[in-house]
Amino acid sequence: MATDLDLAFKALADASRRALLDRLHAKNGLTLSELCENHDMSRQAVTKHLAILETANLVVTKWRGREKLHYLNPVPIHDIYTRWVGKFERGRLTALNNLKQALEKNHD
Repeated sequence: MATDLDLAFKALADASRRALLDRLHAKNGLTLSELCENHDMSRQAVTKHLAILETANLVVTKWRGREKLHYLNPVPIHDIYTRWVGKFERGRLTALNNLKQALEKNHD
């Protein structure tokens, strides 16, 4: 059974889905029609991509009357950053900070 992190990685692996997330990052709360604008995909393809993003909890929806609005949920991306990216950066950032302090100490 796939974990939440596995689902998020799978969803982020596709360039079309990342483009949809970029659109929602630029302007949250878009309808399906708005998300289909300026895309080289059919409405059905966008719908399938959105379903994968929703399953990964990267997109959440809210109904406003008859309109279904799509919103970016940054929590899974933050979890990926914390679990996979952040731990690799800590060492480098500490090394850079130590270097800065040593250079400033030598400068004085």
